[in-house]
Amino acid sequence: MKITEKEYNALTGEETITERDETAAEKKAREKLEADNLVRQAEAETNATAKAALLTKLGITAEEARLLLS
Repeated sequence: MKITEKEYNALTGEETITERDETAAEKKAREKLEADNLVRQAEAETNATAKAALLTKLGITAEEARLLLS
């Protein structure tokens, strides 16, 4: 993956843009973040499904549940 770096010199107003390949450490970190995000997304979807099933089982809406819990 290419990494684009932007450097701005506030004194001169000059902007320098460079492009480079990611390092092995950057690649490993990016892949870990992507995997963690997939896990969090799956957990959120599971929780949403469970919540919807519970609300259906109770026969109430999400707004009614919020009122009960407030």
